Amino acid sequence: QVQLVESGGGLVQPGGFLRLSCAASGFDFDSAAISWFRQAPGQEREGVSCIESDGSANYGESVMGRFTTSRDNAKRTFYLQMNNLKPEDTAVYYCGTPCPPQVDYWGKGTLVNVSS
Repeated sequence: QVQLVESGGGLVQPGGFLRLSCAASGFDFDSAAISWFRQAPGQEREGVSCIESDGSANYGESVMGRFTTSRDNAKRTFYLQMNNLKPEDTAVYYCGTPCPPQVDYWGKGTLVNVSS
């Protein structure tokens, strides 16, 4: 069955960086599109990025210019590089497939805490 497993979250100071990973199995990876979302306490889930099978990507306005998503087909893994992190980036980050409007499968999430 489809499995998505996020990793790489943790505590980081403002201005710092983290790289999240999403390990995928159970579906045709090469043709898949993957989305990243995040959900802060008491808030709705927010779209962060989407990367298509051809490697093209788009980003939410709040992370544009700071976050970069990529894929390694050989490792069946997607990545979210997050630079210049801000306290408002604190959230649980999820990967899902495919991209909106219809995301059928989700991982369990990884917590990112940006705090001094």
